[in-house]
Amino acid sequence: MDTILSLVILILSVIAHEVAHGYAANSLGDPTARLAGRLTLNPLPHIDLMGSIILPILLISTHSPILFGWAKPVPYNPYNLRSQRWGEALVAVAGSATNLLLAIVFGLIVRFGSNIGISETTLVLAATISFINLFLGLFNLIPFPPLDGFTALRTALPWHLSAPLHQLEHKVHSAGVISLILFLIIFSYIFAGPFFTFVRWIFGMIVG
Repeated sequence: MDTILSLVILILSVIAHEVAHGYAANSLGDPTARLAGRLTLNPLPHIDLMGSIILPILLISTHSPILFGWAKPVPYNPYNLRSQRWGEALVAVAGSATNLLLAIVFGLIVRFGSNIGISETTLVLAATISFINLFLGLFNLIPFPPLDGFTALRTALPWHLSAPLHQLEHKVHSAGVISLILFLIIFSYIFAGPFFTFVRWIFGMIVG
């Protein structure tokens, strides 16, 4: 039951992440996601077989130190954004910002819920939602393509500094999902321990 619950929360969290990208783009002048019918929390238009189902199940069933997944990327056209300097960076960070906001809201429910009579079952659910969203939000800020942190960094830098990042991004994208899976494997064996410790520390600061 815990596995199923974690999987459902993860899927809904990555969907909220993608929808946030679409809303950010729409508010900045690009209606691509809205016209494609992707500004919805209905899971069906967003679910990616590998990223939303297969990979999360494998990670959960193997007790992986990381819990990660993705939905179908929400389409947007950066050339439609009103701010050509900062627009793409704002769209990129909108997903992680949404996850972090959810982590804080549900974390504060955990922190103060017992004082106002919220049941322990509800508090456990809120804690799970908070932790998964905190992990997703911080993980996606890592500056490695195709994660949002890389996109934000690339678009925020001057052109002469971002040009090599464009080249790296193109090479990673050309490798497809294999590049992300390799990154997850390397991350799991080398960086997952310190990163998980950092996330738990932030989580503890939120929930008290």
